[in-house]
Amino acid sequence: MKECSKSIMRRMHEPNFSNRYFVGKGLDIGGGPDPLGLYLELFPRMQGVKIWDKTDGNAETLDTIESCIFDFVHSSHCLEHLDDPSQALQNWFRVLKPDGYLVIMVPDEDMYEQGEFPSTWNGDHKFTFTISKKNSWSPKSINILDLLETLDENHEIIKIQKLDASYRYNIPRFDQSLTPIGECGIEIIIRKRPVKEVEDGGRMPPIGIVSKIEEFLLTGFKAS
Repeated sequence: MKECSKSIMRRMHEPNFSNRYFVGKGLDIGGGPDPLGLYLELFPRMQGVKIWDKTDGNAETLDTIESCIFDFVHSSHCLEHLDDPSQALQNWFRVLKPDGYLVIMVPDEDMYEQGEFPSTWNGDHKFTFTISKKNSWSPKSINILDLLETLDENHEIIKIQKLDASYRYNIPRFDQSLTPIGECGIEIIIRKRPVKEVEDGGRMPPIGIVSKIEEFLLTGFKAS
């Protein structure tokens, strides 16, 4: 329930969202009911966000969208509704520019479904998600770490975070996403590595030399 909106305050307090992740023009997949673009002024480097929802076409294939055209791609609680999350992830990554960021939230199976599948709270969920488990109670469980390995070698995992800061583990089974603060999810941030970076085997610093003045200003120590 309004999971994107719930995330805004948390994201405003993490500088990377304003300085790196939400920079330029983005695509918000499944964002119709709770659009990221509603909060445009809170992320000053965000130039605009195109919403892709059911009326726009298949969210798994994004057939009408060219490759490598968005600076960032965002999706809040859409992946669990799709028949093929792996195909969707690959196409969401496809439309992302090199050096762009893919930011996804999905429900965590233990915090949201809470041991029952099909989901008690949302019968349209096709899968459940966990960061990594050898065994899961869910017959349709997807390990996030395994799912990300289906991407090409040009992906860099920036962050996978269980969003349980406001989750209450000490109360009986209840849909805590109905509360104003309960996120009950997992946030995933992936960067698309440029071709040269992949070829070099890593992200190398730019060629050049740090001047003695810069070194002193950066460290407080005089260069020898």
